[in-house]
Amino acid sequence: MMERIQESFGKQSMMATLGAELVAATEGKVVISAPILPGSKQQHGAAHAALTFAIGDSAAGYAALTMLPEGSEVMTAEMKINLLAPGIGGRLRATGSVIKPGRRFVIVTAEVHALMNGSETLIAILQGTMVPVQP
Repeated sequence: MMERIQESFGKQSMMATLGAELVAATEGKVVISAPILPGSKQQHGAAHAALTFAIGDSAAGYAALTMLPEGSEVMTAEMKINLLAPGIGGRLRATGSVIKPGRRFVIVTAEVHALMNGSETLIAILQGTMVPVQP
């Protein structure tokens, strides 16, 4: 499964631009991590919400893809984010999970944590809907 997700992830130029990497992929769960680079910060020095959203959305989307047949892809139909705390630290880690799989819609969630000096802070939760598509 990891190979299938890694192949698709490798085609995402946005994730490459952000320095994001696929950490783990199991059925219904995917973890993506990204450094908080100088170009990914907002004016207060914290991770920009766009970085938080991008890796959370991708982790949730790939979690959905783990539940679909070979040859499928997914696209985000809608995604909500609650920003809970500033993204302070060296890296962000997004863990995407499937809440309810389906043939037409897959309901997903993601938690994004900021990692710093061995501690982690929950900075955002996302919830959304992925739509399976045929390439």
